[in-house]
Parts: sequence; C-alpha cells; structure tokens
Amino acid sequence: MSEALDKVRGVRELPLFPLPVVLFPGMPMPLHIFEPRYRKLLADIRAADNLFGLSYFDADASSKEIPPAGHIGCVAEVTETQALPDGRSNVLTIGVVRYEADSYIERGDPYLVVRAKFFEDDEEEPGSLSTNAHDVAATFMRVANSIRILNDERGNLPDISDTEPQKLSFLVAAALEIETETKQELLELRSTSERLSRLRDVLARVVKGYEERARLHAIAKGNGHGGRKVEIE
Repeated sequence: MSEALDKVRGVRELPLFPLPVVLFPGMPMPLHIFEPRYRKLLADIRAADNLFGLSYFDADASSKEIPPAGHIGCVAEVTETQALPDGRSNVLTIGVVRYEADSYIERGDPYLVVRAKFFEDDEEEPGSLSTNAHDVAATFMRVANSIRILNDERGNLPDISDTEPQKLSFLVAAALEIETETKQELLELRSTSERLSRLRDVLARVVKGYEERARLHAIAKGNGHGGRKVEIE
C-alpha cells in the first residue's frame, strides 16, 4: 500500500468542499475559509484527521446544486492554519490521493459528506513511461524558464525529475495555465502514460509561444538592442 493510500486507510466518510479549482495529489493549495459551514468543516477535521475532499465544481456554470455522485476529487490534508480574529481562516492544504464520491451521506452536518473510494493510477511498465516522462520534463522546463524570464525572476529553476512519472504528471498538470475542465480530465485519468501523453501535446503547442514572448521581453529590457548599452551623444 502506498503512503497516500495508507493515510486514508479506514476513512469511509469524507467531508466535501466543492470549489471551482482542481487539486492534484502531492500539490499544495492555499484556501481562505469564510463561510460558516466550512468553518465548521475545518473545526471538525482539525479535531480528527485534517482530511477533507476537494471536488471541482463551478456553481455558476452548472445546472446542478452539488457535484454529482460518482465524481472524482482529491483528498486535501490541512498542514497549516492561520485563524483570523473574525472567525475566518487561511489554510494551506496538500493533495493526498484521489477519490470517487460513491454517494452522499446525510449526517446532519451543514456541509456535504460523501462515501469515498480511493484510487491511484494503474500499474504500468516503467519502460512505457520513461520516454513520455523525459519529453514532458524537458519541455516543461523550457516553459518554466520562459515564465521566469517574463516575470524577471533570478536564480536557477529547481530540477524537475522524470524518474517519478506519476508525480511529474501531477506537478505539470497543476502548474500549467490550462482550462480547469482540462485539469479535471487529467485528474480523472488512471493511466500515467495517457496523462503524460496529453501533457506532452499541450506543452508542444505552447512552448514556442512562451519562448518567443520571453525573447521579446529580454530585448525590450535591453532597450531593443539585445542588452547592449546605448550611448546618446
């Protein structure tokens, strides 16, 4: 059993926080808790195991009032909290493992609760993952370097390892600026190789655009002369 699945061993009922965002396993997400029902959720899980389910749900775009039964979400673990004087809280969470919301449970809580089934990606041959993982890591580093230039950031980028393909796929999916619905589709996939393949295609479409923007930004910072000092007499 993996460390992630071990963390939710014995968990059958999961408090639910529907939000218009997608959380991936191993990835951090800060949240601001202000609604009374979610203040109660936070208090309850802090007294228990610090775990709740974060499910993608855009109430403004949906005809439903709650996420449908059977949807896929990610368990969030609260790692840090900052209680504010008026009862609101800032919290830092990290994704643990994905779940399928099998059904809703009525417990009398002000927030939703689901009966959850937890899962990870299916087992695959390492050789079938290595090429895609290498391509995704290399292209993502090119995109990240371009963003660093556009944001005028200094210093070196952290190493992005292609030796842990599933972790890499979640990191890149979380970091990319793509449609939230696409992120949800990537979260739901149970094949690491398929997720990497889709990410490789996305990165291939955007990398040259990022690099061209970074090149033009660098020229503009150098007064349009490629960084050469311009003397005016």
